[in-house]
Amino acid sequence: GPSEWHKAYPIAQGNRQSPIDIDSARAVYDPSLQPLLISYESCTSLSICNTGHSVMVEFEDADDRTAISGGPFQNPFRLKQFHFHWGTTHSQGSEHTIDGKPFPCELHLVHWNARKYATFGEAAAAPDGLAVVGVFLEIGKEHASMNRLTDALYMVKFKGTKAQFRGFNPKCLLPLSLDYWTYLGSLTTPPLNESVTWIVLKEPIRISVKQLEKFRMLLFTGEEDQRIQMANNFRPPQPLKGRIVRASFKA
Repeated sequence: GPSEWHKAYPIAQGNRQSPIDIDSARAVYDPSLQPLLISYESCTSLSICNTGHSVMVEFEDADDRTAISGGPFQNPFRLKQFHFHWGTTHSQGSEHTIDGKPFPCELHLVHWNARKYATFGEAAAAPDGLAVVGVFLEIGKEHASMNRLTDALYMVKFKGTKAQFRGFNPKCLLPLSLDYWTYLGSLTTPPLNESVTWIVLKEPIRISVKQLEKFRMLLFTGEEDQRIQMANNFRPPQPLKGRIVRASFKA
């Protein structure tokens, strides 16, 4: 688990590791931050898969038509995939926390800087290569657009399984307000590269208990292995080490 990662990946103890606890009172409002622009109109989802540590939906990323821009970015960043982190109970699950408070689940939309780098792999190794949008999920009423996704989870119950998943636009998973915090961080799973500019949205979305339980039916293990429930697949908050968290909004 995360406490052992530094043995194989010394960067785990680096200066810009993620996730972090966002102290909302210490975040610095930066009026020069642009609004976040999310253009997912022409996105093409390809597949859904169980990676053995999360469930991931992958996208075609051959052009800049499905991208985020604005915010702290000079270039557009192309959508590559999204995945989730969740807990065994509603009291934990998110990777980022706000003023020490975790959410039951967190969605990560992973994008890469294709203007500057030739491949996703090259971008993932560069300090300005990736942009990840984090969205908190809290328990509330059913999220109608999420059903298509939660209804597909049974197809990828086991580690290493993959199924076709076309025509899904993740714009439906974003909150109404795109107010955000931003800071320089890392991937939250090995290899933990310090290549991510994080955009953590302030406003959570809501899903029902029933929808969240479908995530907990997934397994960390393959079909032949002893079954281990996939949950608590989050890394705890890492030390800030002097980094500034900027806010696009006045607190």
